[in-house]
Amino acid sequence: MSMTETELNRIGEATVAEFAVGLRGTAVRPGDEDYDLERTVWNGAHDRRPALIVRCAGVADVIRTVDLARTEGLPLAVRGGGHSIPGFSTVDGGIVLDLSRMRGIQVDPTRRTAAAQAGCTWKDLDAETQQFGLATTGGLVSSTGIAGFTTGGGIGWLMRKHGLASDNLVGADVVTADGQLVHASPSDHPDLFWGLRGGGGNFGVVTSFEFQLHQVGPTVLSGLAFYPADEAEQVLRGYRAACATAPDELTTLVNLTTAPPVPFLPESVHGKPIIGIGGCWSGDLDAGADATAPFRSLGTVIADVFAATPYAGWQQALDPLYPRGIYNYFRSAFLRTVDDASLRVLLDSFATVPTPLTEIHLQHLGGAVGRVPADATAFALRDQEFIVNVVARTPNADGFADVVDWARGVTSALGPDAGTYVNFTGESTAAVVRASYPPDTYERLVELKNAYDPDNLFRLNQNIVPST
Repeated sequence: MSMTETELNRIGEATVAEFAVGLRGTAVRPGDEDYDLERTVWNGAHDRRPALIVRCAGVADVIRTVDLARTEGLPLAVRGGGHSIPGFSTVDGGIVLDLSRMRGIQVDPTRRTAAAQAGCTWKDLDAETQQFGLATTGGLVSSTGIAGFTTGGGIGWLMRKHGLASDNLVGADVVTADGQLVHASPSDHPDLFWGLRGGGGNFGVVTSFEFQLHQVGPTVLSGLAFYPADEAEQVLRGYRAACATAPDELTTLVNLTTAPPVPFLPESVHGKPIIGIGGCWSGDLDAGADATAPFRSLGTVIADVFAATPYAGWQQALDPLYPRGIYNYFRSAFLRTVDDASLRVLLDSFATVPTPLTEIHLQHLGGAVGRVPADATAFALRDQEFIVNVVARTPNADGFADVVDWARGVTSALGPDAGTYVNFTGESTAAVVRASYPPDTYERLVELKNAYDPDNLFRLNQNIVPST
């Protein structure tokens, strides 16, 4: 249902005018020339009409916007990179707090840390840190914002060696629901710091992240090896076996997909089902060939494009496959192991993929991810060796409901007890959020929510509902 002009203008002109005084950024309302451009987000499935979009230029703008939403009783959407799958980056009739203009980065190569404002994307951060041969675990698509990705956990190509993005968070500046700026770290507000590492955007607006960096690259061995779809069972079984002895420096995934029309794949397979094994070896280059060999010989190789590549380039390699504006819906399920029953679900689901844009990813976890104690961060599902990510997509609304139903069926078939990853979830329901955390972790998150946001101002997220 579309919003009426009355609903869109729930904030009075006098209130907006008073708010805009002293605002370093800009405020955009319905009817403004750039309103339709500013209200769009990466996921085309969400066409919302906010009452006000605030393009923040700094922390003061963030505080003022949080105060406005609280005092006016309006829903508040916080937008960093704008990649939220469930559409939390925008809202009908409420306020969008847009951080995308806040993109300052300061790298300290001696301490191996980087302080990055919350509007940065991984492309931004990689460019700055790789200047010094440093990096931290980032998203597989470089246009993804650092903010939601990190607070939700952060699965990426460096995780088996260096942990999740959230594991590498060493400090954060946060605007809380009462409009206060606090610093969260192991020594300052340690309870909040714990919740920011996996608890999503429930506790405030993070305006700056400080990351631990690691020596990475600038050249890594990365790429893809492709196999025929009719060898899917052989490839998946071989992948499972190869993962059991994979060094921590190697992070891999299986992509059950449709062959895109790219020059390194023969035209005979374009538009047909295919299996891709993607990987990134971040260790010594001379050892990379031996480490990746088991994943590049799982069946009949259609193409092998593993190569020594700049890390920043590999981080952007998949970007063209995930353009802005198409319809996206994700589902996920953690697997302690890929047993034969799970393998059968993946094979059967691959055989029924409903659109060429739709994919199933099986990604290997473990390594540094699994060595973090379960109670050390809000991302607590540390004993899971794999994660399945179902990427359901259509060019537009046509057929989208069908691919959503199909995606839900895949994860349901993997078992009712499979945990969920908050960053790979297409909707927010109480059941989905509870499945993202063990019971003790969830209760601890509720207590944190009671302390920092008892009125649930920050509810457009995988929401932890306060009990107060």
